[in-house]
Amino acid sequence: MTVLEDAHAMAGELAALRHALHAEPEIGLDLPRTQEKVLTALQGLPLEISTGTGTTSVTAVLRGTASGSAPDAPVVLLRGDMDALPVQEADGLPYASKVEGAMHACGHDLHTSMLVGAARLLVQHRDKLHGDVVLMFQPGEEGWDGAGVMLDEGVLQAAGRPVDAAYALHVFSGLVPQGQFVSRPGTVMSASDALYVTVVGAGGHGSTPHLAKDPVTAVSAMVTQLQAMVTREFDIFDPVVVTVGSLHAGTRRNVIPETATFEATVRTFSAAARERMMEAAPRLLRGIAAAYGVGVDVDYVAEYPLTVTDADETAHVQRTVGELFGADRYRSMEHPLGGSEDFSRVLGAVPGSFVGLGAVPTGLDPARAPFNHSPYARYDDAVLADGAALYAELAVQRLMNGTGSAVPASTSTRTGDAHG
Repeated sequence: MTVLEDAHAMAGELAALRHALHAEPEIGLDLPRTQEKVLTALQGLPLEISTGTGTTSVTAVLRGTASGSAPDAPVVLLRGDMDALPVQEADGLPYASKVEGAMHACGHDLHTSMLVGAARLLVQHRDKLHGDVVLMFQPGEEGWDGAGVMLDEGVLQAAGRPVDAAYALHVFSGLVPQGQFVSRPGTVMSASDALYVTVVGAGGHGSTPHLAKDPVTAVSAMVTQLQAMVTREFDIFDPVVVTVGSLHAGTRRNVIPETATFEATVRTFSAAARERMMEAAPRLLRGIAAAYGVGVDVDYVAEYPLTVTDADETAHVQRTVGELFGADRYRSMEHPLGGSEDFSRVLGAVPGSFVGLGAVPTGLDPARAPFNHSPYARYDDAVLADGAALYAELAVQRLMNGTGSAVPASTSTRTGDAHG
């Protein structure tokens, strides 16, 4: 049987695992129940398994047998993130979250299940693996930098040799039609930084503002002028997005507070714009504070870098999708996404690609379906087998190509076109 046929034969098992994960979501770096489910699902497979110390990660290494134990055999890494979000599920699915205030609203339960499926497929096709595969089950993608923790703990050296290429899949509950794979060479997702601002004035009575130093008016100017700065200092074809998501000041309408604070997320799509923004935003905010006669503390925190795919590895993704499912199942994205990913840290160290997969339930319009992170976001189990198959086939074909850049493989585990 082919990888794709084997994947569809286990579709029911993958759906059952996904439902179990969905019903017990966990947030952050500590996911003990999720880790337990993954370890149980991998039990009995010929994998070298290790778990993290700074996080409940699972790293599994499968040694290929196609080329013996060559000391220079290539290594491919496949990443699946496992954590959920602090979102209250609102859709009433039969396997809905049983945990108050937590939900797999971003589809990581599908990623985990697909990577488990890929592990089983690769074991079944181990004789076609001309090298080793590292399976990276990662906690803490949603703002906890779990990828950074796993890199620090040595995931890229888990096979005993450096990883040659890395791939990650991510499902979408909207925008992308069900079963469509999407990616692009170069920047595929923005960099993400945080801006924390505290303005310090002098409190007083609301009826006599001239006797106080009002931080609220200063903060108001800062919020609006950040938007004006973006349109006046940055090229519209190299965009910058600043969103103030938290703003706090005061206790009563007739009291001028001592302090006011706000927090913003900053998204940039080039290294040059990111570096410039790190200088421009604090300069603007300090200037406004001086004009209003108040103090200001600006903390600009670099979070996740740009997610940049390798052109050759992304071409390998497109070619593999075409061979497995047909050329119409892959679409090259016209623009990067505004979201950010800690898989960017892996791609900063290893050539690879980040691939989107439409998981919109049948009958829903992708343009109108609730998107990732929504309490109403839904994902179709129908994509699980195809995702697992692509994970596995990417590794099989990439290992055939050896070290260096991805080039077309001379053989394939595919015997004919099939559509899931």
